[in-house]
Amino acid sequence: MSAVNDTTFKSVIFLLTKLPSHGEAYLWISIPFCFMYVISIVGNAVILFIVKMNPSLHEPMYIFLSMLAVTDLGILITTIPTILGTYLFNSREISLDACLAQLYFIHLLQCIESSVLLLMAIDRFIAIHNALRYASILTLPRIAKMGLVAVIRAMVIILPLPFLLKRFRYCRSNVLSHSYCLHREVMNMACSNITVNVIYGLFTKLLTMGLDSLLIFLSYVMILKTVLSIASHEECLRALNTCVSHLCAILLFYTPDISLTVIQYFGKGSSPMLQILLGYISLLLPPLLNPIVYSVKIKHLRVRIIRMFVK
Repeated sequence: MSAVNDTTFKSVIFLLTKLPSHGEAYLWISIPFCFMYVISIVGNAVILFIVKMNPSLHEPMYIFLSMLAVTDLGILITTIPTILGTYLFNSREISLDACLAQLYFIHLLQCIESSVLLLMAIDRFIAIHNALRYASILTLPRIAKMGLVAVIRAMVIILPLPFLLKRFRYCRSNVLSHSYCLHREVMNMACSNITVNVIYGLFTKLLTMGLDSLLIFLSYVMILKTVLSIASHEECLRALNTCVSHLCAILLFYTPDISLTVIQYFGKGSSPMLQILLGYISLLLPPLLNPIVYSVKIKHLRVRIIRMFVK
């Protein structure tokens, strides 16, 4: 079945696209994707297992890290069927309803991950600014409420996206430029006025990742102000060292996503290949590298992971 161009059909079929290549090269391209998925799933699952099985790690920092790992696993599970299906089995067709469901969960989980990174920045600020009351401020019930608010916020903001897309008629080629569905790509396939979708899509970015990144920046301004007031140079460096892994996670998540958003909205003459690569990087790189960064930088976590594999 090919892409449907007739608007009288109620069932619209989109065609997913691989990276530009030819022949057997697609098989070789699929190997890095499989490798990334395996490493990402194992890495995040190991972190969740270690935190769950060690009561000494039931602290706010590790609980927030577990939230990040769960979110990364959700993104991997959401994108596995179409990305690996496209490259391994050449399964390019996806229905409108399946596409809308996938883009909803992708944007939902990205919004939640942005919120979790903000919560982790707040956690680092409290740990440095008010270390003596750290455990009493970030109690388990309070952390649970913060996580629940992050999920509800994401659900409320992202929920209109599939409904706004569902009302359109699709009369173009319906060939997507990725092997997964995103709001902006599906929106551009419509043969209707998409002004509302453009405005709301930009609004969601500003209200979620834009606002979160601003609050994270302000959190680190306050962290620096607190750290610089510490008399001991050694204690100052020790305090900053606790933030290194979180800063790496922030850069991994925000840099490709913000770059892609800027290019899509303002870079009309940009290379399509650059947008495709940034799309894959923004989705697959954070789940792959976050467990590695935290395992390397956090001694208590690293020691327990080594012990588990040595046994």
